[in-house]
Amino acid sequence: MLSLLLVSNFYAAECSKIYGNGATELKLATGSPGELGLLEALANSFNAKNDTKICWIKAGSGKGLKLLEDGKVDISMTHSPKEEKELVAKGAAKNRTLIGSNEFYIIGPKDDPAQIKTAKTAAQAYTNIANKKALFYTRDDKSGTHVKELSIWKLANITPSGKWYKPNRDFMLATLRKADETKGYFMSDSSTYKSIQNELKNSEVLFAGDKVLVNVYVAMSAKNAPKEADKFIEFLKSDEAQEIFQNYGKKEFGVALYEDASYAQKYFIP
Repeated sequence: MLSLLLVSNFYAAECSKIYGNGATELKLATGSPGELGLLEALANSFNAKNDTKICWIKAGSGKGLKLLEDGKVDISMTHSPKEEKELVAKGAAKNRTLIGSNEFYIIGPKDDPAQIKTAKTAAQAYTNIANKKALFYTRDDKSGTHVKELSIWKLANITPSGKWYKPNRDFMLATLRKADETKGYFMSDSSTYKSIQNELKNSEVLFAGDKVLVNVYVAMSAKNAPKEADKFIEFLKSDEAQEIFQNYGKKEFGVALYEDASYAQKYFIP
């Protein structure tokens, strides 16, 4: 019974926030774009021209795609290409559309005990962390970040385990803050890091730039989603929405947090 309750709660589809007050409610699952306010900016722009409201359901890519497959949300914004394409192939989702990107940074304590600053690749950085048994936080939640992390361990031919490898099972902001507090390593998306970098006391970016760390976002709609969901995805491709992607964060954080779809195109896997 407890297991059933836990599964039920994990896949619950409750609104974290609702943007707008139109007649048609669209349920949209995403993680960091909701936490950082990008979704709100996009939703406000879309709602201003449509009789809609958008319910944000806070979910990493794994949970978001499951909710989409089960018809519990109308739209997902995710960064997990293999799983996205599988849903489309199964006919459980449609309109997989490139919308933008950011990248992953491997952050860690400023004294860098695993010496990943000298690494040439992300896999080498992870190898250094494992060899040193340096504290490393994993989301361990089937999110897009977790899937990407596991792919890098695979590139390094390492199956991480032990006290140094800490599951946190929380969202990006919370896990990044936890890593900073305890002087651990963590692979954060660049958008989240930039949004709170001035708050971090012990951490800095120690490795970035490997092309495997580029993080491409897409939007998809459920197979039986209302027409307004498909219209929202079309909107995300528009010049208006793409300008939001290009500039979001400059006012709030002093730096743009995302790249637009034209930049992300070269990294997109159709």
